[in-house]
Amino acid sequence: MLSYLFMIVFLIPLCLLNGCWWMIHSLMFLFSFIFMICLYSYSDLNMISYCFGVDYFSFSLILLSFWICSLMITASCSVYLSSYHSNFFIFMVLLLLMMLFCSFSSLSLLSFYIFFESSLIPTLLLILGWGYQPERLQAGIYLIFYTLVASLPLLLVLFKVYDVVNTFYFPLLFDFGSYYFMFYVFMILAFLVKMPMFLVHLWLPKAHVEAPISGSMILAGVLLKLGGYGIFRVMKVISYLGMKFNYFWLSLGLSGGVIVSFICFRQVDLKSLIAYSSVAHMSMVIGGLMTMNWWGCMGSLSLMVGHGLCSSGLFCLSNIIYERLGSRSLLINKGMINLMPSMSLWWFLLSSSNMAAPPSLNLVGELSLLNSVMSWSSFSFLMLIFLSFFSAVYTLYMYSYSQHGLYYSGVYTCSLGYLREYHLLFLHWFPLNVLILKGCYFFI
Repeated sequence: MLSYLFMIVFLIPLCLLNGCWWMIHSLMFLFSFIFMICLYSYSDLNMISYCFGVDYFSFSLILLSFWICSLMITASCSVYLSSYHSNFFIFMVLLLLMMLFCSFSSLSLLSFYIFFESSLIPTLLLILGWGYQPERLQAGIYLIFYTLVASLPLLLVLFKVYDVVNTFYFPLLFDFGSYYFMFYVFMILAFLVKMPMFLVHLWLPKAHVEAPISGSMILAGVLLKLGGYGIFRVMKVISYLGMKFNYFWLSLGLSGGVIVSFICFRQVDLKSLIAYSSVAHMSMVIGGLMTMNWWGCMGSLSLMVGHGLCSSGLFCLSNIIYERLGSRSLLINKGMINLMPSMSLWWFLLSSSNMAAPPSLNLVGELSLLNSVMSWSSFSFLMLIFLSFFSAVYTLYMYSYSQHGLYYSGVYTCSLGYLREYHLLFLHWFPLNVLILKGCYFFI
């Protein structure tokens, strides 16, 4: 694992050279492919080095981080063309990739916590440095305060864990049994805010709307997955309490997902619509993880990977329109099929994946999450019906509103899109729809 970490570290000196943007970009794709080939065995921890190693769950998420960070550089070409501190931008992306890599591959609970928190700093700098509107300061403060205030109790709880177990090493942790209730709440709260769960989700739409395209891609693609990964890791310590109290988070997650779907219907900003749809999708993941069964854990993994690719691609599409028209409002971005017909195909493909239509990875994830939540309680079918139906409704609303109708008379012309943009969208859509052929990979 250290060899991969060094690969990222040795890219950093290249940031200081001018004109190395595309070279770093190509090398990051190369790293993604090298990492992809090197999975050793399914069964247990692999590639163990000092404090780092991967198992099956973290391998998929590290690969997703590599992929999304490479695509961030492709999408942020405007930073390079306008020479707006492009070297520092690349440095931020590499720093963020390093933090994500370390947090997913940590074998110790404390180092996971440290990297989990430090991934906030490059994200905050991306939003503050390259965001679009002056409200980005407020969005950055929301992001930091929500996630930090929720995670400080977790740090205190970790010290207590060390006091009892004398180690933070994942395989050596054991169930604390009927320990006190607040231990359980603090342990899980930090990750639920990061997911984000309904009621603590307000930082997410703000951060997305103010963030540049790269910030939105990494937020939707990987940072939300840190929460799910963290819950998966700490559930071992709190499984006894989880059996007693998980029903609360599960029911809150599912009903919150339905309420957020209603919020989606009345969004006029494209980015904020996609951001709220992320909250609705993540509520399914919370439901799956809280059931603590095999279907739930593996289904949440495949939905997290699928949602990471799909949501990131949709943000790219909204950014392509934003670069042409200078607005993300659905009132202005109507009738795009008249102006950018070939882009409509990509809108259709990614929207259909967003509503978990076959053959997308989201379908595999949602079917297994349906299985796991229904096996936990057959009464949850009501919420699941609404969630699946409304996710199709708001996605159709977004697609039909932006692509059909009379286009705004102030729009003179739209170029059909550059090769770079089609390439970027293809690299989001292709893995999302090809991974279903190896659906068994997610359910070994």
